[in-house]
Amino acid sequence: MVRPVHIVYATTKTAVKVLTEGLRQESGPHLRVTLVSPGFTNTEGVGKGASPEAAAAAARQRDEIAIPPSAIASAIGYAIEQPAGVDISEVVVRPTVQA
Repeated sequence: MVRPVHIVYATTKTAVKVLTEGLRQESGPHLRVTLVSPGFTNTEGVGKGASPEAAAAAARQRDEIAIPPSAIASAIGYAIEQPAGVDISEVVVRPTVQA
């Protein structure tokens, strides 16, 4: 999702999606490629580089709605645990309240 002040972030996330899909198509049958797209996750990076006011607002929102990093780890585990011949192309994991 593109939002003001997050344009560079949204652009790089889109580039990673296209790169991952290309790698999946070119990798052949013996390499599985999965794109994991985490939503708002409770990490120390939330608010870094922002103004003090914006950082405080991001930290408050993180504390209210962000999912734990373990949710992302579980999604990765799910993709890895699939049997040979099954490729999970993309997993989007986000809080249920995230728009």
